[in-house]
Amino acid sequence: MSNQIVRTFGLSKRYGDSLSVSNLDMTVSEGKIYGFLGPNGAGKSTTLKMLLGLVRPSGGEIDVFGKRFNSKNRMKILKNIGSLIETPSYYGHLTGKENLEIIQTILKVPKSNIDKVLKIVRLESQAEKKVRAYSLGMKQRLGIASAMLAFPKLLILDEPTNGLDPSGIQEIRDLIRSLPKKYGMTVIVSSHLLSEIDQMADDIGIIAKGRMMFQGSLEALHTMGEGKSLEEIFLELTKGEESL
Repeated sequence: MSNQIVRTFGLSKRYGDSLSVSNLDMTVSEGKIYGFLGPNGAGKSTTLKMLLGLVRPSGGEIDVFGKRFNSKNRMKILKNIGSLIETPSYYGHLTGKENLEIIQTILKVPKSNIDKVLKIVRLESQAEKKVRAYSLGMKQRLGIASAMLAFPKLLILDEPTNGLDPSGIQEIRDLIRSLPKKYGMTVIVSSHLLSEIDQMADDIGIIAKGRMMFQGSLEALHTMGEGKSLEEIFLELTKGEESL
């Protein structure tokens, strides 16, 4: 059985009278790609932000790398996590490489990592171009490069293919699929593109109205669906669960 990189126990987040995440038990195994699915407003981004310490839970606990995630060890744990949450923001007047150099200095990782990640995301030929001249797809790839700069044990990507054309989506999908085997990374990827998750994930978590509706292997989900597409299974599981 794989080691569990992330585990949450009764994780909850309330905003006023609204419960964004409700009693969530999530398990992410080492070396796997965990596809995190849910309707818009289901609590996906809030959950990922809690895993990164960007949002404080209203209840429950989080274990990362086998250790309880709290204010005492937060920074030590985060050193081994890379993330791309929402649209990446950069200094448009600087080149892609210069933007990465700023992050590299903050993270105190080897400068050689910059060229490595640029090559991985296939931006090496655009490294000296100013970011304001980048296409949306190039900015997304630069965002993934920055998330990978420290070659973290855990990579969290929230909607990494947002706004990309079909060829860009395929590039990002192929890149994500290569990360566990090539670099030993565990990946949590959130997306509303069910077909993409179906082609890249090992395990699936489906959340609706802040609650986990299904968690398990992609194979188990398809077995349960008895030949139905992931989209059909998803709609059945989330039927009647209105977005928050």
